[in-house]
Amino acid sequence: MCEDMLIRGARVVDPVTGFDGVEDILIRGGVIAQTGQGLTGGGARIIDARGLTAAPGLMDGHVHFRDPGQTWKEDIFTGAAAAARGGFTTVICMANTVPPVDNVDTLRYVQKKGEQTGIHVLSAAALTKGMQGSELTDMEELEAAGAAAFTDDGKPVMDERILLAGMKKAGQLGIPISLHEEDPALIGAPGVNQGAVSRSLDYAGAPAAAEDVLTARDCMLALYTGARICIQHISSGTSVELVRLAKKLGADVHAEATPHHFTLTQEAVLRYGTNARMNPPLRTQEDRRKIIEGLMDGTIDMIVTDHAPHSRQEKERPMQSAPSGITGLETSLGLGIRSLVQPGYISLLKLMQLMSRNPAEFYGMIPGSIAEGYPADLVIFGENEEWTAGDFASKASNSPFAGWTLPGRVHYTICGGEIVYRG
Repeated sequence: MCEDMLIRGARVVDPVTGFDGVEDILIRGGVIAQTGQGLTGGGARIIDARGLTAAPGLMDGHVHFRDPGQTWKEDIFTGAAAAARGGFTTVICMANTVPPVDNVDTLRYVQKKGEQTGIHVLSAAALTKGMQGSELTDMEELEAAGAAAFTDDGKPVMDERILLAGMKKAGQLGIPISLHEEDPALIGAPGVNQGAVSRSLDYAGAPAAAEDVLTARDCMLALYTGARICIQHISSGTSVELVRLAKKLGADVHAEATPHHFTLTQEAVLRYGTNARMNPPLRTQEDRRKIIEGLMDGTIDMIVTDHAPHSRQEKERPMQSAPSGITGLETSLGLGIRSLVQPGYISLLKLMQLMSRNPAEFYGMIPGSIAEGYPADLVIFGENEEWTAGDFASKASNSPFAGWTLPGRVHYTICGGEIVYRG
């Protein structure tokens, strides 16, 4: 039985109701029982949140927990612990595990293990069998078993006929498709933007055009089929413009951006080495500016982490052979505040829309709200309270942000009325 709690004096920021003001929050039986001022708990546990912000639990629609198959990098328990530490109460795991989540048995493995973590761990299913891009999975069976979406994330779907059939089927099932947009034919070497930095490293690099051509193709296929799609981890300013055009034309196209793409540029590779190698790569200051503009005007709907843990030994390899990706769950909120809210690009309420309401709506879920009757999934944090990134709950520490001083220290993450993280 969940402990009753009374959260006193928090600044409540609710992206569903639009409320931004000071209130008490009474939690009973894992549900928000009442909000208002001067509430009495009647024996409930008191959390003094004066000077802190309370918001619905964050949702990350794009994480890699490496389980099954690569649990030396991360597993579902450590990934969920990292999520809770970052203020997340819901995550969606990508399907590129070993073996991939292209069948019901593997999907149920992730789901059952996720049920033991204390937060909501959901999983996408692969769009194609073995993520080979040549044959669709049994989408109907996987959707019935609870797959949150379909994606071959990590690989683009190069066969338009397969993707077209997948979009049509997903539309019939009312479930979204998320797409990794990098044409391998245009990539000299992955992980680093093709430009001044790659030339200085004598590294072939990956041009923005590799992302742009597939983004354009898939936006038009979505317009044609009516499918609901997401352009994953957008990194190119031109791709932002393409999504903006597709939305204007009436396509059900959405896009996600990561904190590393709206915080860093390609020059970070010179400072952080392989910890700044990622797919798609960090690009130019102009690309970063256009991503921020996309977040401001709603072209980009969601902030995700693309949490991609790797072992230290793997990341210590030379740039050519090191894996791409960084951890992100524990730094995402802080980077959102530092890179977007503090400079005045967006409000804290808008940040919560991007990190909570919008992802839930895209995946067909009821978004969290701090209102009577809603599940008590909350994050309580100090918006401008500084902390030092590092000492991660994740098994991995492959992050260029380790050692950074960030705002947004998380004090509590509460899921279903239970405290799953206390800082």
